[in-house]
Amino acid sequence: MACGCIEDKEKLYNSGVLVEHCEGAVLPPAEEWKKKRGGYVIVECPQRIPCNPCATVCPSGAIVPHADINDTPEIDYAKCTGCGICVARCPGLACFVADLTYSDESAVLKLPYELLPLPGKGEVVKCLNRTGDVVADGEVISVSEPLKDCTHVVSIVIPKNLVDDIRSIKVVR
Repeated sequence: MACGCIEDKEKLYNSGVLVEHCEGAVLPPAEEWKKKRGGYVIVECPQRIPCNPCATVCPSGAIVPHADINDTPEIDYAKCTGCGICVARCPGLACFVADLTYSDESAVLKLPYELLPLPGKGEVVKCLNRTGDVVADGEVISVSEPLKDCTHVVSIVIPKNLVDDIRSIKVVR
């Protein structure tokens, strides 16, 4: 579904689809992000709702405890290790980790994945934007289940210029 007009974007947003950055989308500081091996968390919470699992599970305290449980998360990037545990814990699938240091043209994106079939290391998957359109192919470099709760974290190599666009994958066999 292409998202061209303001009315379409508003309908998608109201149904829980974050089609572009807006209040609630937190990106790392650009200069530090370009140099950070392991990457930084990206949090895209589209609405104020009572939620804080990302803050309670973060082992380094990078996701700052919320003053109000309805607040969107704040990140202390000096503490973020890019571990991806928040990616697995977030019930809204709104946390991602992006490592821009993979190569000059490619980045690694750690995405939550709760579907079957699971992709395997070395597999090429279709990378989807926020509205489900295929925007690139990506190579899976790892699949983990950090919390042993059926939410997997899939790490894929993608074109660096699409880090802000890709938010899901589709396994096609």
